[in-house]
Amino acid sequence: MMTLSQTTPVIGAFTREAFAAHLGRVAHLPRWWLDRKRAAYERFVSLPMPKRTDEGWRFSNYAALSLDGYGLPGPASFEKLGHGDVGVPGTGTLVLANHRLAMQEPLAGDAAKSGVIFDTLQHALLQHGDLVKQHLLTQPSKLGSDKFAALHEAFLEDGAFIYVPKGVEVALPVGVFHYATGADIALFPHTLVVADERAKITVADFFRSAKAGEKQFICGGNDLFAGHGAHVTYIALQDWSREALSLQFNAAVARRDARLLTINLHAGGRQARHESFSQLQAPGAHSEMLALTIAHGTQEFDQRTLQIHQAPNTSSNLLYKNALLDQAKTVFSGLIVVDPDAQKTDAYQSNRNLMLSDDAEAHSLPGLEIQANDVRCSHGATSARIPAEQEFYLQSRGIAKAQADELLVFGFFEEVLSKIENAELHDRLAELIRRKFKE
Repeated sequence: MMTLSQTTPVIGAFTREAFAAHLGRVAHLPRWWLDRKRAAYERFVSLPMPKRTDEGWRFSNYAALSLDGYGLPGPASFEKLGHGDVGVPGTGTLVLANHRLAMQEPLAGDAAKSGVIFDTLQHALLQHGDLVKQHLLTQPSKLGSDKFAALHEAFLEDGAFIYVPKGVEVALPVGVFHYATGADIALFPHTLVVADERAKITVADFFRSAKAGEKQFICGGNDLFAGHGAHVTYIALQDWSREALSLQFNAAVARRDARLLTINLHAGGRQARHESFSQLQAPGAHSEMLALTIAHGTQEFDQRTLQIHQAPNTSSNLLYKNALLDQAKTVFSGLIVVDPDAQKTDAYQSNRNLMLSDDAEAHSLPGLEIQANDVRCSHGATSARIPAEQEFYLQSRGIAKAQADELLVFGFFEEVLSKIENAELHDRLAELIRRKFKE
């Protein structure tokens, strides 16, 4: 017998009246985008909420996914954000607070003169509509959150847009900050990165709450496109309020001989789900997917990944590392798919969990789906405590146990952090991770 929750659409606070009010705020945007938003809202209304029998939500706390009690935010005062650390040691900075532009530092040096676009998504929709239309939310949701992906598209108000023209290399990182301020708000951040042929860019994307204890609902996304021979590095830090419910969708496309590196650092949220979908669409494409999670208290981090190899001679490497303390919980479910024509695929997937508490809980579900016969693919998962012999070695050299454990934990982290090539950005993010670990 089906229950009421399975037969009645669940919309919570995201009613037709709320959607109409949102459309009124973005009525100046192109008609094609408004039509897409209307279609997305109808999908959201019609799709069911996740349930226990959904494979894509295995081990997840789906019962806590309430859509009630949230409202769309009003303007935020940038002066109240505690923004002392805003800024990236690089080319330019864009700060969005509650979907509104709060601060913008223009591109430095030759980047702007070379045709690089670094602006809000709304401005890009108005000034570069064809380019945005070609890449914004064009990849399907394949990891179980169709309803929430539709909600994101329906209520997406503004975000960041970065475009690098053919053959242009941006030497220093650009920084994007998405801030949430206020209790009981719903936020829909988005970042779109498009690198044309042989272009190169590094993007640092920060997702943060102004206060640590405010209840918030965050439903965000990003699109990454690396054209033929392009190099894209995307580094994201998720540090939402410890009372936030967060869902984030990452869709990446790599074309011929492209190199795509994504590094996702997770620290905030009461319950945070991150879905990462990578497509290798042409020969020579390579995707490296890295993540680092620090789970405290009763936090739950749910990570779902999909690596699809659609062409021959492509490669991908995934490494997700989780450090779990207290009663925290992590879920990793990853799948490598090799299409029939994707011969000579080289794909790897690994999930490693460092258990720092007897009460923590880690679930790992790596998988392969191979339809070609000339490939090299492997996957695996480990869950372990700090090795006693390594701890003893450091203590035998006069290092106290607490300090020894911290050194070993950050050695575990560094395998991911070392992939950040810019030294200043590496040091800054490493210090942020160190502070989050000690909270």
